[in-house]
Order: sequence, then C-alpha cells, then structure tokens
Amino acid sequence: MTSDIRIARAANKKPITEIAAMLGLEVGDILPYGHDKAKITHDAMARLSDRPAGRLILVTAINPTPAGEGKTTTTVGLGDALNRIGKRATICIREASLGPNFGMKGGAAGGGYAQIVPMEDMNLHFTGDFHAITSAHNLLAAMIDNHVHWGNELQIDTRRITWRRVMDMNDRALRDLAQGLGGVSNGFPRQSGFDITVASEVMAILCLSSDLADLQDRLGRIVIGYTWERQPVTARDLGADGAMTVLLKDAFQPNLVQTLENNPAFVHGGPFANIAHGCNSLVATRTALRLSDYVVTEAGFGADLGAEKFLDIKCRLGGLSPSATVLVATIRALKMNGGIAKADLGSEDAKAVTRGCANLGRHIENLRGFGLPVLVALNHFDGDTEAEIAALKDYCAQHGVKVAIARHWAEGGAGAEDLARAVVDLVESGADFHTTYPDSMPLWQKIETICTRIYRASHAEAAPSVREQLEQWERAGYGNFPVCIAKTQYSFSTDPTLRGAPEGHVIPVREVRLNAGAGFVVAICGEIMTMPGLPRRPAAESIRLDSDGQIEGLF
Repeated sequence: MTSDIRIARAANKKPITEIAAMLGLEVGDILPYGHDKAKITHDAMARLSDRPAGRLILVTAINPTPAGEGKTTTTVGLGDALNRIGKRATICIREASLGPNFGMKGGAAGGGYAQIVPMEDMNLHFTGDFHAITSAHNLLAAMIDNHVHWGNELQIDTRRITWRRVMDMNDRALRDLAQGLGGVSNGFPRQSGFDITVASEVMAILCLSSDLADLQDRLGRIVIGYTWERQPVTARDLGADGAMTVLLKDAFQPNLVQTLENNPAFVHGGPFANIAHGCNSLVATRTALRLSDYVVTEAGFGADLGAEKFLDIKCRLGGLSPSATVLVATIRALKMNGGIAKADLGSEDAKAVTRGCANLGRHIENLRGFGLPVLVALNHFDGDTEAEIAALKDYCAQHGVKVAIARHWAEGGAGAEDLARAVVDLVESGADFHTTYPDSMPLWQKIETICTRIYRASHAEAAPSVREQLEQWERAGYGNFPVCIAKTQYSFSTDPTLRGAPEGHVIPVREVRLNAGAGFVVAICGEIMTMPGLPRRPAAESIRLDSDGQIEGLF
C-alpha cells in the first residue's frame, strides 16, 4: 500500500499563483512562501469584505477512537468532489501543532488521495504562524515580570498573575514551575508554568479577530492578573498590545495551499478542540466564503467538543451561519464504540456496529438541536462488509438521516462525488441555525446547559470558589461571554474510557479561566491538561532524515 507521505511527495502541484487565480486573486493579492504556499494580503481581505458569502459546510465526527474516523480526510475529499461536480469550493482547516506531530496523533493534512500539500511543510514550521503566536504570548509574559522587577507601578499581586508561558511542544515537565530563582537580578520568584501554544489565548484571539485593529484591541483586553485590590490588569495596561500585534501582523494573514487535485485550501490557525475552541481562523473562513460558492470546514475532535464550540463560539462571535453539517463515521470506530477491542476490528460484527451507533445517534440529535440538517458520511475502509454497512444505514434510516459512502481516501474526489451531491441537496433543504444558549444566560448556567444538553450529564459540579469566580466576572461585565469546555475528546463524559452514549454522569469543573480578549470563558473539566505530555514511545523517536535528505516517520 502506498503511504500518505509517498502520495503527497508524488503530487503534481501547480504554482500557488495559479491556485490564487482560480479564486480570482491577482499576483499582488498574495505573498508567496516559495512556489507552493502563500498568504492572502490584508489589502485583499479588506477589498473582499463587501462580497456576498457562499455556503458554509461543517464537517464533524463521532468521538475519536484509536480506529480512526478521518474527519480531515473527508473534509478534503468533499472539497475535491464538490469541485469535480462543478461547484466552486474551497477547503478551510487548521494548522498542525508540533506537539502531537512528535507525540502520537500525527499530522493534520488529510490522508491517502485526499490530502492537502505541501504536507511536510504543513506539519512542521509551515509559514511560521505558531512561532509568531508563541513569541507574542511570551513577550507579554516577559513584560509582566519585567514590570514587577522595575518597581511594579501597577501594583500587580504576583500571587494572582494568571498569564503563563507557552511553547508548541508536549512537555509535561513544564506544567508547573518555580521561576525567578537565583537572586535579585533574576526578578521576583513565583510559581507559574507553561501551556501548549494551541491553548494560548493569543491563538484564540488570532483565530477570532476580524482585522488588525480588532486583533490589537483584543490583545489589549487580555487580563494577565490582578492588583493587590483585586482589580484586573490588562496587556494594554502594560503597553504590550502594540508590540504583540506587530509580531502577529504576518501570521494574521491566511495561508493558501492546494489539494492533491489542485483545488484551493486555506490552512490557518490551530486551537485544539479539547482545550480551546478547535476551529481555523475567522478571517480564513470569511475570505474563503467571499471567494467560493461552497466552503468546507471542520471542527476538531467529535461533534460534542468541536462542533459545539464552532457553533456556540466561532459562529456566534463571527456572525457565521452554516448551511449543513456532515457527520463522519467509520465502521471500525462504530464497532469500538460498540465494545469491540481494536485487535478484533477485522472480524465482521454488524451487531457491534448497531450498538456503536448510539454514539452516532447522540451526535445527530445534538447537531439537529442547532437547527442544522445532518448527513452521515461513511469513510469507507476495505474491510467494511455489506452487513455492517447495512446495519449503519438501517440505524440512520430510523433517525431520518441519509448515509453517503465515501471512498475519497483510495479514490480522491471521484470517490466522494455521491457525498458531494448529497451535501448540495442537503444545503438546498435549508437550515434554521441557532446557538445552544443566549448571551444573557449566566456563565454557570451556560456551563450546565452544555453539560446536560450536549454531554447528557445529570449536572455539572464545581467548588464554591469556582462559582464565586464566575460571579465576579459577571459583575465585571463578562457575563455575556460564551463558554469553552475543556475536557477529554474520547467520551461524552470526563472518563476517556467510557465510549458509546453515556448519560447521567457528572461533569466536574475544576477550574475556570477568563479569556477576556478572545471573548470567552474556559471551563477545565476532569483531568484534561492544557500542556500535554509525550507518550511512552513518542513519534519523535522514529522521525529522521534518510540518505536522500527526505523526512521519514513524520506521518
């Protein structure tokens, strides 16, 4: 079998100027990064702002399992297929984080014959966006400690500094640290730590800002901690917002690349969905919508995490209204949700498929709760049997949902044409999109609403100090913010081993964080970490250059 990386290296890529021309963009509208990738300029985005928008299609999935679901692969395959049937379609996905690439998750460019290229660049440093975000974040951290060192004019209580540092790598040793040790010249000692860059509020801000002015305004609103009188201190108070914007000026411009079939794709931003809001940038999505009839985008992990945040946070703050949702599943993943071990997935078991469809059905109910039409895309594997596919179709028929079998991994866009036609029909059926809760709902009630309505928990629980913190933020004017639940992606519960469609469990909220610049509150639930660790055998052990200077083991 030909590997993903070999397929990507054999791609017949067009010059990025030709891909831009397909979208109606001129040479002056892009900033090339080599021959196969470019950024869309600020001026071009501003010029496009008055154009009517195309249709937005959200691709999401059942809860992830070790068997794989193929959400990004399906996003790419659907975009290629829409172009094959005569629709002008653009793909929008997130950039990959180095942490998972060198850990265990791998890359984020699709797979098989449904990939975005240059895949190796995208999974490494790409155009440097993540490094710019890391630098801007850590500049603010340095300016906080520097301000305290030189007299602390703002009277910052060093015990209540909430701004941590970040790096784009999994490193559990950095979660909690004592800093500033070694004497007077090294500043004031205090306890702090690191998060991964994709959990940074700066990442969220870049992905939710409308333009450079909005970006700087949001950066200025970041709350870094509190004074001795417990008044908030912002990045603007420290004079950091201007320099942070300068560092992010180029990174804010969306990246244009292409699929294996030479169709346009925007790859920009990369907040994780299990610890952040899990969507590509708002400017990339808006730009694509003004250049295309259809835009296919994805939300991270399962629909309970990714789709909910895409709809309740990104669409709310960005004024987006999706036309349809595609819910990706595989027979293998459904069997795992039905209780079958990974080692036994090769054996036919239609009953396990039916049992596992409970997870699928829960996501269907949730997505319909947003007023959106739903289509199930079966990401086909060679080992799928007719009986197993029939079991899936029977279940979906009982729920009034159509199933489209897609073979894009093996056949590219040609293998997803049926899916594309079904999506066009679904879009024409109309949508009545609405969010899960109103802006006016109290913060704790928003958290409980998501936990009970989306995760089917009996309730959420938190220490009195957490509830008190939310009430303080409401009094400070942040009560209209949406909430971002940070929890395991593997289950509707906070127990990653509890697959299927559990209900009646309790969601423990152990901490809440204010993202005043991004415009949402994060509720950290269960054992989820905002700085992941590497697995026992990280992928980094197998990544190297071969004798020809080509990368091995990255994907």
